[in-house]
Amino acid sequence: MKRLLLLTAAFALVALAADVTGTWKGTAETAMGKVERTFVFKVDGNTLTGETTSSMSGKSTISDGKIDGDKVEFNIAFSIQGVDVKLHYNGVVKGDQIKLHAESADGSISVDYTINKVS
Repeated sequence: MKRLLLLTAAFALVALAADVTGTWKGTAETAMGKVERTFVFKVDGNTLTGETTSSMSGKSTISDGKIDGDKVEFNIAFSIQGVDVKLHYNGVVKGDQIKLHAESADGSISVDYTINKVS
């Protein structure tokens, strides 16, 4: 009985996760100008995967992604002008909009996006 209750609680938590599956787009102001970024999210339980494409750095794979209720978190890595960059994103989902903050491990890059669901 205890096992059944634990399984039911675990499934309920997964069911409460926001559904971010699909395509999202947004623009951010950076030190190098405006950057448009498209995110294609896939969700399996609490695991968030997919890819993202930007006008500045091209296509990147989403790694270490997770979703917990209305909170999302993931990493991307890319190379720009010969420099390898890894950004950690975290954000909050509100309906068809996600407010994301991305930052590099050393804090030299910090950017905020408000992205909207396209499809």
